[in-house]
Amino acid sequence: MTSTAAPTIAGATGPAEITDPTDSSVPGDGGPHARRFGLPVALCLVMGNIIGGGIFLLPASVAPFGTISLVAFAVLTLGAISLALVFGRLAERHPRTGGPYVYVRAAFGDFAGFLAAYSYWITAWVSNAALAVAAVGYLAVLFPAIGDHKWSMCLAALTVQWLPALANLAGTRYVGAVQVVATVLKLAPLLLVAVGGLFFFDPANLGPFRAGDQSAVGAVSASAAILLFSYLGVESAAVSAGEVRDPARNVGRATVLGTTGAAVVYLLGTLAVFGLVSHDELISSQAPFSDAVNAMFGGTWGGTLVACAAVVSMLGALNGWTLLSAQTPYAAAKDGLFPKAFAVKRRGVPVVGVLVTVALASGLTVYNYTAGSEGVFEVLVLVTTFTATVPYLLSTAAQLYFLASGRADEVARGRLVRDAVMACLAFGFSMWLVAGSGYAAVYQGVLFLFAGVLVHALMAARRRATGTAA
Repeated sequence: MTSTAAPTIAGATGPAEITDPTDSSVPGDGGPHARRFGLPVALCLVMGNIIGGGIFLLPASVAPFGTISLVAFAVLTLGAISLALVFGRLAERHPRTGGPYVYVRAAFGDFAGFLAAYSYWITAWVSNAALAVAAVGYLAVLFPAIGDHKWSMCLAALTVQWLPALANLAGTRYVGAVQVVATVLKLAPLLLVAVGGLFFFDPANLGPFRAGDQSAVGAVSASAAILLFSYLGVESAAVSAGEVRDPARNVGRATVLGTTGAAVVYLLGTLAVFGLVSHDELISSQAPFSDAVNAMFGGTWGGTLVACAAVVSMLGALNGWTLLSAQTPYAAAKDGLFPKAFAVKRRGVPVVGVLVTVALASGLTVYNYTAGSEGVFEVLVLVTTFTATVPYLLSTAAQLYFLASGRADEVARGRLVRDAVMACLAFGFSMWLVAGSGYAAVYQGVLFLFAGVLVHALMAARRRATGTAA
């Protein structure tokens, strides 16, 4: 017989009725090392995962388009905040670990829920490998010997991956502590430039509003394509809702405040760099924040400062993404859509999910340094920019479904119009993210998703056989 405490599992033809919104802990997964996150840690999780290492290169990346790229930033910020608001509303009704997977499965059934979980999981472990490889470049600035040989670089990348994994395995108590410390340490130099740089701001450095020959719309779209994925991670608190205290209240607040905070740092930081470094120099800069610090205080110590901040930033992002990479498979495994081993928790952390994720990321990292095939790793990373948007698109569609179907238990009537407008904006933003991935990434990403259909088929067959036997 099916326990009344377990979520009802619907067939692939209909939505799943979630009857376990609190996601109660599995026996034996608590203890002194497991601790639910409060609002500050949830806020740091969102900001820490959004702000990875890319911000340290963003000003130089968009400089060729001129200051019109700041308009693209503003547009993207509105889209990201609308998406954050949608996740906050969904989390109020489904405060369970798994985030997008939970919402999508509740609206559209097992198959759609599996696709959301599977695509998010792919994104997490491939992105972790990419973050580790990128971190090695900054580590080589601090310790030049690392960059002397590919094996020393590979070892450094593996170390960067396994340290956050060990912090995760130690328990949610330590995950939260690491996330708070990493967020504070990496925000300090970024805010130094973002806020302090405004006092050294020179409008003559800004350069033209539209630097290229493109139309205004073309320049905004082109710069947006580079900036689009700067906001990946807005769902971080929603995915870990089961580990957040009072998730119906705190997940939404952490999501919106964290996304807004990251947006302010992005926008002010880019604006400050534009005003501190001349346009011609910025276009060719390999370390724009270093150049900005040097312009503010003189000397050449800016490179070391920024390298330290970048390493801390990436370690913090890896710490958060390692947790998220295990949470979605955990939620799916509890519903029978992922292998049962992924549902094992110790000290509040899905240990199998963490170990499998870091092992896959490590294998991809070793492949990157040994295969000798140019561009393969970059293609895989590009694919994740598509797979990351699949849960966003499905989640906003789920919110629209709840609104349009008149599900009284899912929608607050007094906020119906506001929720509908936010959901439509978030859906459009998600579609823009998909379009920004490029044809090749969408094509290859769809192949990755179709490969997961076989996994779903086998898991569905196993569930049916088990249910029949019971």
